[in-house]
Amino acid sequence: MQNSDQALPVKDRRPHALGDLKIIPDEIICSMLEHLTPRDVGRLACVSSVMYIFCNEEPLWMSLCLKKASGLLQYKGSWKKTALHLEDPPIEYDESCTRLLHFDGFYSPFLYRRYYRCHTVLDGFSFDSQLVKRKKIVTREEFDRECAEEPILLSGLADTWPARNTWTIDQLLTRYGDTAFRISQRSVRSISMKFKDYVAYMNVQHDEDPLYIFDYKFGENAQGLLEDYRVPDLFQEDLFNVLDGDMRPSYRWVIIGPQRSGASWHVDPALTSAWNTLLCGRKRWALYPPGRVPLGVTVHVNEDDGDVNIETPSSLEWWLDFYPLLADDDKPIECTQLPGETIVVPSGWWHCILNLETTIAVTQNFVDSKNFEFVCLDFAPGYRHKGVCRAGLLALEEESLEGGGKNTSAGDHDMSYPDLTRKEKRVRVNRCGEIQNHEEDTNGVSKNYNSSKQDFSYDINFLAKFLDEDRDHYNFPWSSGNCTGKREMREWLYKLWVGKPEMRELIWKGACLALNAGKWLELLEEICNFHKLPTLTAEEKLPVGNGSNPVYLMADCVVKIFVEGGFESSIYGLGTELEFYSLLAKVNSPLKNYIPDVLASGILYVENGSYTIVPWDGKGVLDVIGKCNLTLLNCKQEEFPFGIWSKKQFEYRSAWMSVSKLSTSDGCNRIWPYIITKRCKGKMFAQLRDALSGEDVLNLASFLGEQLRNLHLLPCPPFNESSLSDKLKTEPPFNNGFVEDVVDTSSVPAEWEIFIRTLARKKKNLVNRLTAWGHPIPKALIDKVDEYIPDDFVKLLDIYQDENGLNKVCKPCSWIHSDIMDDNVYMEPCCASSRSNGNAADTGPMVNGSINGYDEFGEAKSWHCSHIIDFSNLSIGDPIYDVIPIHLDIFRGDSSLFKQFLESYKLPLVRRMQQHGSGGGKFSRLSYHAM
Repeated sequence: MQNSDQALPVKDRRPHALGDLKIIPDEIICSMLEHLTPRDVGRLACVSSVMYIFCNEEPLWMSLCLKKASGLLQYKGSWKKTALHLEDPPIEYDESCTRLLHFDGFYSPFLYRRYYRCHTVLDGFSFDSQLVKRKKIVTREEFDRECAEEPILLSGLADTWPARNTWTIDQLLTRYGDTAFRISQRSVRSISMKFKDYVAYMNVQHDEDPLYIFDYKFGENAQGLLEDYRVPDLFQEDLFNVLDGDMRPSYRWVIIGPQRSGASWHVDPALTSAWNTLLCGRKRWALYPPGRVPLGVTVHVNEDDGDVNIETPSSLEWWLDFYPLLADDDKPIECTQLPGETIVVPSGWWHCILNLETTIAVTQNFVDSKNFEFVCLDFAPGYRHKGVCRAGLLALEEESLEGGGKNTSAGDHDMSYPDLTRKEKRVRVNRCGEIQNHEEDTNGVSKNYNSSKQDFSYDINFLAKFLDEDRDHYNFPWSSGNCTGKREMREWLYKLWVGKPEMRELIWKGACLALNAGKWLELLEEICNFHKLPTLTAEEKLPVGNGSNPVYLMADCVVKIFVEGGFESSIYGLGTELEFYSLLAKVNSPLKNYIPDVLASGILYVENGSYTIVPWDGKGVLDVIGKCNLTLLNCKQEEFPFGIWSKKQFEYRSAWMSVSKLSTSDGCNRIWPYIITKRCKGKMFAQLRDALSGEDVLNLASFLGEQLRNLHLLPCPPFNESSLSDKLKTEPPFNNGFVEDVVDTSSVPAEWEIFIRTLARKKKNLVNRLTAWGHPIPKALIDKVDEYIPDDFVKLLDIYQDENGLNKVCKPCSWIHSDIMDDNVYMEPCCASSRSNGNAADTGPMVNGSINGYDEFGEAKSWHCSHIIDFSNLSIGDPIYDVIPIHLDIFRGDSSLFKQFLESYKLPLVRRMQQHGSGGGKFSRLSYHAM
């Protein structure tokens, strides 16, 4: 018998317990487990003692839980219990999981470090090597002169706020205990917690990177919080204020979190600046100037759309594991923020925040005249400049760095470890051409801080050199990481241009960066000179609104340059529009009285370095177009070769192509179709919505019903069945590398065949396109779209045979506008007598003291609809397609307006005959077709 005093040696469990997986580092094993389901992790825990240890780690279960959780979350005391609660397991299984086993013979430095971080205490964690400047309240002039280009801590700005005394955990719990706040942390889904549940979690958690409240909608759910503070006078200038609430990017957040929580290294979205006021607790800040990527951080820039992705350790992990590796001259600017202090983070600065104790803060991002050009630069299409703005010239040096790494000798000791690590890990973007050295003098701390490290300057003229020279804001893919949409950004610039004339010089610079506005103005001036239009005024230099093509409002006319989708798409767009206007005049449709007159149209192109313009009415094929080798249908010379049926075939051919492929595939990117129409008087419905009377809006519904009827009754152009069918049959059978499914259209009338084939093509990458589209399409709908859409689109047509044995479709095929929304409907003031009949020509000089619909103060008393504009998206198809934007965007779902519209429309949206129909089912329902 062995002496009890002689302990047996502890045997290493790892090799036997992991088998072939023993060669994989613990960090990789933990990462692999995060990709399993909770049930599979539970099963794997039974395989061996070491797997049991890996599979019962709380950080793993936190990751598994947050990947599945959505909506309102309630913490159950541990992340494993919380995750299993979401799985809805048997009660006895849930209880059995609380009994943990313990094993000797296994030690993991990786797991130990993570466990240590989860239980570390930060009460004494406060030191300052390079202090952020601290100042009392400063004037605006002092701030602009001394503080605008570097971080600064200001005290006294919040002294008079009610929040200074009332924003404590206990008082907020009393006021908002049952209010749900959004949670920020690692989940792709939106997660919220009731404040009382969050406080309960905060008091018991031991997470390395705890959940924290980071709610940009706190003003909607807890409006009283907005009354507890005010934006300091120093930051009142915010150029995003011109946007309506639903168009403005998120900009203000309430932030509440326990110690160890915080924000890992990042640059604020769109290179905006920010102020952050702390009301409770202490925060630790670290900051680097623009272009100086912190140790341990990698910047990835997507070459397709410019999206920037940051790989970074958690805030606590960086402070504990990376910060000690830094040489003194390589450390960030640091500070500990105390209650009542406001820190200002300028545009482009990297920053990392660690909560040293439970904290409550409010922060807002803003755009002012100092950072406006940088924000516009970040919105510009392309990718190279985005990498340079965040990672400096390292964003261009991957190839040279890789070569340098191979040729570096062991004697090269002049590079410190932090420098070497940063250059190896910082950036992963491809080099794109050589750059010129920037030799201009730079001023300010944010620029000089980098001078010893690299020849980089956070100067707008320097950074603009890295923009793509051929950028086309209307066609380039839009980065999913941008804080606003492409159309919203264009609307923002135009509203600034109109609303802030005193800032037009600055706004123009920003528009040239983001929109390449100088290029479009050059084209416009050529068109104006050719057609002898009046000299442009300052107000007319910027494209209007948020449309898909540059549109310019002039005194008496509107110039639209077709660019959306590249040249081929543009030429079909103009050709179809011209064919439509010709048809209106030919059949003398009443609709022509409510559509702007066409004054001129043509093609602008570059030849031998100079611009040339050729007038074009849509008939025939101009030489400059013929040289582009476009696919054309067989047509007679007097017909419109780029009319609607050619456009439909182009839509079929390009249904699977990306925007970038469409805009570059034809090779004719130096040709621009354009059209000039008469300018409508009055205002857009979007500008008048809240000012119109109920009777005016009812008259608008009647007007739209009547004019949509006129549109849908227009005869369709002759359909060349043989040429279209031949082209369809000769299309390549491949779609993104896969053999295209055969679509049985034998029973489909010829004019509907192309619609069915196009829909079948679009279905193949539908989820990807909807995901790229993003907001406002909910992910829950995107996840279900494949099962919702029919496997065979022929079912939507409800085909039957008439008395002659010919196949017929129980829905009309007609011209459709496709985009009748509140900014495409114009209204004019009218007098009271003309209000009821909606007759645009029936306006009297004075009624009841009003002159031409205006009262004595010049305000319109009544408005009538005068024009429908923007026929860029003209198509032929199902009339219900036109009803959807009207009901959702103009009527905002108002059933009484929709009823008024239908009474005026007087046409069936589905011409169904039950004896011929399919007998019901969801494919027969009008609501299903609309969806």
